[in-house]
Amino acid sequence: MNTTGDLRVSNAEREPVIERLQQAFAEGRLDHGEFDMRMHLAMTAKTRGEMAAVLHDLEPLPTEPVKALAGEAPTGEDRMLAAAAHALGVPTLFLGPLLLMVLSGKRSEYVRRHAAEAVNFQLTILMVVILSFGVGSILYAITWIACGIAAVFALADRPVRYPWTLRLVK
Repeated sequence: MNTTGDLRVSNAEREPVIERLQQAFAEGRLDHGEFDMRMHLAMTAKTRGEMAAVLHDLEPLPTEPVKALAGEAPTGEDRMLAAAAHALGVPTLFLGPLLLMVLSGKRSEYVRRHAAEAVNFQLTILMVVILSFGVGSILYAITWIACGIAAVFALADRPVRYPWTLRLVK
């Protein structure tokens, strides 16, 4: 008879664990070496028990995504503006998402969250390009794909968190 800890882990079960580790690293709860070790353990864990050991001393992630305006579902217009915030990052870098965050973010927390994530992502990529003296500009091809995926997630009322992003704007 198998216990819950002996059950095999799926890739879908790994994603929230990896997200929590990234968040803990960004919060300063993990140093770089421990973060790398736990990421490796999370990626190679075979059972739920092994996966639980990776997060044993960290607070769990919230189980439900935060909805716009105290539980209200975002409107179709909110979802379109949030998707536009991600898509505008391609031609305008951080300026388009920043403009949407300022103009529409006051009306809709959903739009503001997505626009802030897009601004943070574009600022992170811009810093990489500047600090690498232009070599990092190769990343822009990847950002187009990431922005497209994020826009689709925003349309589907799903939360978006770009990986390896500095969260400068809240």
